[in-house]
Order: sequence, then C-alpha cells, then structure tokens
Amino acid sequence: MLLILGLFASLQVQAATVSVSNHPMFLLSEAVTDGTPSANQILQAGDVGHHGSISPNDMKTIKDSKFVVWFGDSLENSLTGSLKTAPNAIALFDFKAFNRHPLRDVKGKPIAGTLDPHIWLDPENAKAITRALAVIHSHANPEYKETYQANAQKFAQRMDKAVAQIQQASQKNRPYWAYHDAYQYIESAAKIQLAGSLSPDHHISPKASQLRWFNENRPAEQMCLISSSQPAKGLLAKLQPVRTTVQVEDMSDSQDFVEGWTRMTQQINNCINSK
Repeated sequence: MLLILGLFASLQVQAATVSVSNHPMFLLSEAVTDGTPSANQILQAGDVGHHGSISPNDMKTIKDSKFVVWFGDSLENSLTGSLKTAPNAIALFDFKAFNRHPLRDVKGKPIAGTLDPHIWLDPENAKAITRALAVIHSHANPEYKETYQANAQKFAQRMDKAVAQIQQASQKNRPYWAYHDAYQYIESAAKIQLAGSLSPDHHISPKASQLRWFNENRPAEQMCLISSSQPAKGLLAKLQPVRTTVQVEDMSDSQDFVEGWTRMTQQINNCINSK
C-alpha cells in the first residue's frame, strides 16, 4: 500500500510539472516557486536557444510537462520544432504584453518590423513575467497558489528597490558601445544609451568599416564596450581608449535574478563612469 501511494504521489507531481525554456526564465521562475518545487530548465545556462538543437531527453521532458513556458521562436529557434504547435506550450511573445523594442542596426538605428527578444532585462518586464509565471504555476499546482502570488509580490518589491538603487547613482544619457546589441532593455533603468554595435551577431567579426565608423563617431574620448565574451586584444587596440565589461545577457553566471541584474548594471556603470 505504501509503495502504491508513493507511486501515485510521484505521478501526481510529474503530471503537475512546469518546464521553462532558458536560464533567465528559470531565474524568474525560481523567484516565484521559492519554498515549493522548482520548474525544469530545458536549455542549459549560457544557451538562450538561438542555435543548436535539443536532446531526446529534453523532448521527453517537454512532452511530460503540464506546461512549458518559453519566450518564442524569435529567440529560441532550437525549441521551435518542439514547442511551436505543442498543446502544453505557452510562448510569452504571443501575448500583447511587456515593453517591446525593435532590433537596431550597428549604428543604433531601429529596424522596422522586428523584435529585440531580450525582454527580461527590462525590470518592468521581469515583474510582469513573474506575475504570468505565478498564474501558470498556480494552474499546475493550485495548492501553492498563495505562495506563488506572495513570491511574485516580493520579487516586484526587490526589483523596484534594485532599480532605485541603480538610478540614484546614475547620470542621464551616458553613451556606450556593444559588441552585439543585447542590452537595450536595461538602458532606461541604467540611464545609458547605445552609441553603436560592432556586429549584428556576437559570432560575427566586425567589419573594418564599422571600426572606422566607431572611431569617427566617438561620443566620448574613452568609451565602454559591453560584450558577452572577452574581445580580442587586437580588436580593442583599434578602439583605444576603451574599457570593457563582459556581461552575458542571459545572466547564466547568476543564481538569483535581482542579484544578477543588479551586478550587471553596476558593472556597466563602473565601466562607463571610469575615467
């Protein structure tokens, strides 16, 4: 009897499993599920889903989940085949919600009809995502509904406090460069402004013409370059004087969203403000 009850309990837990796509979504989900079972994370930290494919085990996890929450195919191409038509999948990009910005070209000009998918870096979006996740987790595991709602409120308070702390120490309209334009959604809260990107993709080396444009259109003598990985010394030599800060947009080096966002913003500020 105990074995049967144990098996039934495990099946109930499995049936109520919520899976989330990538690391930023998992961090936001962890804020909601604090004190209750965590969601499954499909993609590994550092893999937001731009490229590659998922394993058969990941496909089984998707099939066995009550709900699978992802951003959408404009970000997580590797999940499109499994989730685009899956009946248990919820794509946040499908909702007419969240602050949204278009992609920008290497000179910082908006590209009409596009979506910059890094929406989680906007504090207001992060709060909205946790509210959505609280509803989804509540449908999967209604016994924890009050905990999910309380955790979402606590997250919003922590996020607001972090933004206030950053803005208190920031000036307005400070320019920066990006290797790849992935930090647009943090700009308003951090009070920073993109002055150009080296490349439209972090896997593509910058063109000589773009390096020349950078040096001919410097908004400040010393610039800060934000990059998801350490740029080559030879490249930096062509942009001097320049400081760099390495910031992975999916916060894969963080275990807590608010702490990771705050650290990213503080390090960007330190890079820009250093003389």
